[in-house]
Amino acid sequence: MVHGEQGGHEGPLAELRRQLADGLARAQLTQTMLAHRAGLGRTTVAQALSPRAKAPSAATVTAMARVLRLPDGDLLSLLRDVAGEPRLDPTRDEGPGKPIEEWDPHDLEIHPAGTGFGAGAPPQRALPGYVRRAHDLVLAEAVEAAAAGDSRMLILVGSSSTGKTRACWEAVQPLAARGWRLWHPYDPTRAEAALADLNQVAPRTVVWFNEAQHYFGHPQAGERIAAALHSLLTCPDRRPVLVLGTLWREYADSYAALPQPDGLDPHSRVRELLTGRTVPVPDAFDQDALNKAEGLARGGDRLLADALTRADNNGRVAQDLAGAPELLRRYEHGTPPARALLEAAMDARRLGAGLHLPQAFLKDAATDYLTDHDYDELTDDWAQTAFVNLARPGHGKQAPLRRTNPRPLRHPPGAPVQATAPALEVGMAFRLADYLEQHGRITRQSLCPPTSFWHAAHTHLAADDLNNLSLAAEQRYRLRWAHDLSQRAADEGDADAWIHLADLRMRARDLDAAEALARQAADAGNGDALTLLARIREAAGDLKGAEDFARQAAAAGRTNALTHLAGMREAAGDLKGAEAFAQQAVAAGDTYALTHLARMRERAEDLKGAEDFARQAADAGHADALTLLADLRMRAEDLEGAEDFARQAAAAGRTYVLTHHARKRGEDGDLDAAETLARQAADAGDADALTLLARIREAAGDLKGAEDFARQAAAAGRTNALTHLAQVREVARDWEGAEVLAQQAADAGHLIRLVQLRRAVAVGGLEGGEGFARQAAAVGHTDALTYLAQMREAAGDLKGAEYFAQLAAAAGDTDALTLLARIREAAGDLEGAEGFARRAAVGGQYFPLLRLGWRLEEAGNLESAEGLLRQAADAGRYIDGVGERARWPHGLDPDGSPTPPWN
Repeated sequence: MVHGEQGGHEGPLAELRRQLADGLARAQLTQTMLAHRAGLGRTTVAQALSPRAKAPSAATVTAMARVLRLPDGDLLSLLRDVAGEPRLDPTRDEGPGKPIEEWDPHDLEIHPAGTGFGAGAPPQRALPGYVRRAHDLVLAEAVEAAAAGDSRMLILVGSSSTGKTRACWEAVQPLAARGWRLWHPYDPTRAEAALADLNQVAPRTVVWFNEAQHYFGHPQAGERIAAALHSLLTCPDRRPVLVLGTLWREYADSYAALPQPDGLDPHSRVRELLTGRTVPVPDAFDQDALNKAEGLARGGDRLLADALTRADNNGRVAQDLAGAPELLRRYEHGTPPARALLEAAMDARRLGAGLHLPQAFLKDAATDYLTDHDYDELTDDWAQTAFVNLARPGHGKQAPLRRTNPRPLRHPPGAPVQATAPALEVGMAFRLADYLEQHGRITRQSLCPPTSFWHAAHTHLAADDLNNLSLAAEQRYRLRWAHDLSQRAADEGDADAWIHLADLRMRARDLDAAEALARQAADAGNGDALTLLARIREAAGDLKGAEDFARQAAAAGRTNALTHLAGMREAAGDLKGAEAFAQQAVAAGDTYALTHLARMRERAEDLKGAEDFARQAADAGHADALTLLADLRMRAEDLEGAEDFARQAAAAGRTYVLTHHARKRGEDGDLDAAETLARQAADAGDADALTLLARIREAAGDLKGAEDFARQAAAAGRTNALTHLAQVREVARDWEGAEVLAQQAADAGHLIRLVQLRRAVAVGGLEGGEGFARQAAAVGHTDALTYLAQMREAAGDLKGAEYFAQLAAAAGDTDALTLLARIREAAGDLEGAEGFARRAAVGGQYFPLLRLGWRLEEAGNLESAEGLLRQAADAGRYIDGVGERARWPHGLDPDGSPTPPWN
């Protein structure tokens, strides 16, 4: 048993932690940074350094030592002293294998977990935090028995990539501190290595039989290996040993099957050996395991957090972690046809197509993703070959593009079936792997699909997909395809498509065509079409017609049409008419219009009328009206009444209202009242109130109380309170106090040790902060470099600003690219600014593109301006709704060229 500092071996454990803490200080890393670089959970690192926690595992110590550049052998010797184990004699022959702590877990065939998104991002050879499940308890009992002197064997049985090998690795960590060895027989082959050296295995050795079918299933050696293991486990002179292995279910079932009476029995020794020594591993995480995984993710485990975004609904977390690198490899190294199919599928999913993509659509869509050379190289069976290859499962039984069987729609007997357009003949369908879908959403966000994609969608997809892709085409200013896709859906009888077409025609100022389409949808019973008809009549200047359609829409349950007309009348200065329409909306059952009426009265400075309507809205259950009532009472200088309504709003879930009023009280100098309200808001669950309480206590001179609230705020995810108090300490030149608080902020998940950077700048000038900023960037916190660049820019040192921004950009910070574009633009280097703006857009920052495009257009450089603005349009981020019609009056083609006139 491993002792803590309160046990009999506090000296070695305290020394171990001292050396780790000193190494952390010398490296100028936070615990969060260390955890990330070592591939550990932040909680694991914190417990390893805490005098109140149990001793860390050997694997944890080894991982931390590597990052901190400490001698892991000395640290592991201390860990053995903690466990009361004798020091190892390096001259003694321990048999095959090597000490457990000398193994890299990936060399024991644990799959690399996760990978970075982005072109060419290498797989991370880091382990995510470990979630213990029921089979881990059985493993722990076997390890404990082995540590006590008994020999044990367990084989974990389960599907591919369910965490079997990782479970074995985690289980043997307590043995590492006791000096145990691990032997993984594999050279020249697994079976040959096992047969050659099983009789040499010494006591206190873990025998590692990962993928045990390679040992037990060998036609000549399998039975002999089973017999040798039986001798090893039962020989008193060779104990204790621990044999761990993994098997897929189909192999375990094959070895356990009894032979026919007159048949051969090829696995009799294996069957006898495995009896009572197998442990099942479930395919999916149960809810308890998912909760544990979510806790690790919240604590900073980015690999688990990423996997949970995809696997939380089915619990297949381990498969996702193991399968992601292989899926990415198969995409990036696939044949041109395979890549084309995957990219067509990625684009379809990110633009709104459903999960089940027809094979015919993917085949036709893929052609324009190929270069001319690759297209000329296609064989007659290229699609069939690519689909077969992509459907082949890999780790975790995940395939890049697997065939699916959509479930048929079923209705209760006798239930009326809604009439729809005839279903499109879909045929065979495929589903893109979730990981590749997410990868495509990130890496292809700035790309507009080619013509073959839109043509295939028009030919093969059903109305729902057509409507979604039509909206995506419109966002990318591919107006003709937006129209044609909606037209195809409308031809199938889809009323939503008629409405979208009508909306397109209205924005093109073709009001007659818009009205005809909207009337078609209205005739089909679509109430939204009546609302659109009201807007069309309004755009045509026919207010009476607009009002008639708005009333019809209200009668069909679309009372928002009346509220819209009320807003239109108010904008025109007709307050009486506006109120009349809002009253009609209320009469039609739209109680939200009461809040609208209250806001209109407030804008008209009729505070009493506003309050009357707000009270009616509150009585109808609208919490937003309580917020308004609190504001109205505040304006009437009825603080008690305002705070009463704020409490009611907080009880209805609007806790920010109490915090807002607490802040106002604090601004007025009434700190006692501010604190009372802020405490009520905090009790109601508003984490921002904790930050406010920290500032109130600070203003009252109670720094200890301020820090207590700041820590509570940080625990709730508001780490800015800690960084603010660190700044307060810094201003007071309490560098040690500032450091402690900044460290706590970093350990609570604040990704920038901004205050520590400011401390370095304050003490040693800008150069004094550079070393820390580089270290922070090295572990992913590039914001520190960007902050230095911003400081240089503010000081007028554009050359220095650009230097640090270049460092941050090289480390992957897209905000730095935005800064570089601004610096180059300010220096008059528009070409350089354009390069940085385009790179920022690839990282999802499109405003530099738009700003620079507008500036170039104003300067008369229309060609360059159009290129930048077109890139924003390709990504669906073009926001200049005025100039676009003059620039591209008929929209853009998929290749980005202006679309010629079309009807």
